[in-house]
Amino acid sequence: MQTIYLTIVLAPLVGAIIAGLFTVSRRAAHTVTILGVATACILSLFVFKHIAIDGNEPFNETLYTWLMSGSVRFEVGFLIDTLTTTMMVVVTFVSLMVHIYTIGYMADDPGYQRFFSYISLFTFSMLMLVMSNNFLQLFFGWEAVGLVSYLLIGFWFQRETAIYANLKAFLVNRVGDFGFLLGIAAVLMYFNSLNYADVFAQTETFKDTMIQIIPGWDWSLITVICILLFIGAMGKSAQVPLHVWLPDSMEGPTPISALIHAATMVTAGIFMVARMSPLFELSETALSFVLIIGSITALFMGFLGLVQNDIKRVVAYSTLSQLGYMTVALGASAYAAGIFHLMTHAFFKALLFLAAGSVIVAMHHEQDIRKMGGLYKYMPITYITSLIGSLALIGFPGFAGFFSKDAIIEAAHHASEIGRTGAGFAYFSVLIGVFITALYSFRMFFLVFHGKERIDEHTRKHLHETPAVITVPLVLLAIPSVIIGALFVEPMLYSKFFEGSIFVEEAHRVFEAEEYHGVLAFIKHGMGMPPFWLAMGGLFTAAYLYLIQPQLVTRITELSVVQKIQKVLLNKYGFDQFNAWFFAGGSLRIGFWLWRFGDVKTIDGYIVNGSAKMVGWLSGTMRHVQTGYLYHYAFAMIIGLAVLLSVFVLYGTA
Repeated sequence: MQTIYLTIVLAPLVGAIIAGLFTVSRRAAHTVTILGVATACILSLFVFKHIAIDGNEPFNETLYTWLMSGSVRFEVGFLIDTLTTTMMVVVTFVSLMVHIYTIGYMADDPGYQRFFSYISLFTFSMLMLVMSNNFLQLFFGWEAVGLVSYLLIGFWFQRETAIYANLKAFLVNRVGDFGFLLGIAAVLMYFNSLNYADVFAQTETFKDTMIQIIPGWDWSLITVICILLFIGAMGKSAQVPLHVWLPDSMEGPTPISALIHAATMVTAGIFMVARMSPLFELSETALSFVLIIGSITALFMGFLGLVQNDIKRVVAYSTLSQLGYMTVALGASAYAAGIFHLMTHAFFKALLFLAAGSVIVAMHHEQDIRKMGGLYKYMPITYITSLIGSLALIGFPGFAGFFSKDAIIEAAHHASEIGRTGAGFAYFSVLIGVFITALYSFRMFFLVFHGKERIDEHTRKHLHETPAVITVPLVLLAIPSVIIGALFVEPMLYSKFFEGSIFVEEAHRVFEAEEYHGVLAFIKHGMGMPPFWLAMGGLFTAAYLYLIQPQLVTRITELSVVQKIQKVLLNKYGFDQFNAWFFAGGSLRIGFWLWRFGDVKTIDGYIVNGSAKMVGWLSGTMRHVQTGYLYHYAFAMIIGLAVLLSVFVLYGTA
């Protein structure tokens, strides 16, 4: 099996190297990268069957020792269990669909080979992250996906907006990664190991250990480690306030928007917290912190989706909100529900992004939904798959998102019942978020595919369904968006699917096997609960406002109070302005004063010019002593001798 695991990781890397470093044709570039990712996908499905379905023992071995420092080993190794195999299948399948889709979407782009090299390298980086069995390899994959995302967001480097977006993503992630690195350093300092198994085996030893970061203030070691690690997750998984990079990452081509937002980079933080469950379960403070941050993200990022008119940005803010849902699940100790939603979300969100890209291609790269309408007549496949993705997103009964989203809401309710701090607010946030999600999702859907056509005449004449290379991935992603929830709700939530991979304290368990009575019973129960009615309320509100009474939207937006709220939402709560003023502006101001007083006055003024003036003054003074008269020199010698004798007498007697 070790050979299979190595092949899964290395196949995309080989494709990336060939496409990126060798002069190959376009056909060769997409062939070799798709072949590499397809190989990884097929083998990942085989490994999933071997571990998750057949019930074979997990694989946890070191493959290579990089270096040793004292008793600490820095290694490369794999931990292949049910959590890992789930992530491997999701990452490789979505990546494969994106690779195929890219053939059509990037057909006329001069950077065709470079793009395929980047997305294949992205897949390799994510696989290294999820398959790692130690913090060193985890950090390598963590930073590698950050680097490649920087390259992909700024792929069209001729655009100033793309350069700004990729720099913003890179710097914001460095803020989170600083906390992440400190957390890993604390693990190494106290546990004296970077291997997951060694660290988790010692948790009981250190669960009551207190440390003093600030003298006189005691902190739980486990709490500090967990919060620092989660700060890293806040950057990667775009949680408030480190979320600001994600909407701007839409400057990259649509395929990478799907790859970043669906199955790879943004889910790395969710996966990491689930993997660290043996640590997080020992800190109620850390879990409450995770819960509150997730609930704020889920609710307030959803509001921003209501005012977006760029088709990709609507889906991007949807991603932010759904990542908040996953984080709420983690904070409620329902790690399995978080991973379950990660999986279902990966399929339907990739579907929605690629469907948005299909619309953009058909509309000659127009992205404003106010300039669309009535596209269902021209693009039937894109229309149907977009409808499936939207229904899955809002949690329509029977679709993938219904099962995972309901599970998260139930987990938040359970956390409030056991008294976890912040759980009441989290439950309220995810409930309101259901209505908001349905409203902005179907606002976009109705404005794009239904209603009055707002398309210019030139675009209408050439409007048609996109090629099969674009629509086939949509169909293949639509299938799991419908069925994957029903297939895995029982094993992932109510069985021992993640036993040995995820640890949950007995008092924190939400889903018990005796509570599950089948898919139909789950759906029936869900249709009687508030989330279903809130989702339907959002859907019918969108239909009424954008299909039946579209003029009512204009009247509502003319109200002064609505305009004030809209201004706040369009300004994204002022996060970007604050960052520009405080962090960017503050850095510029610090730089200015360092230049003014440090460089100009201190270095140039005192050290460089000052030393020159001192030499000039000293030489001018000494020149007056050089008179040429012998008695002046004798007098100077006598004075010098007297000074030396005085010093000798004083220090000699002492």
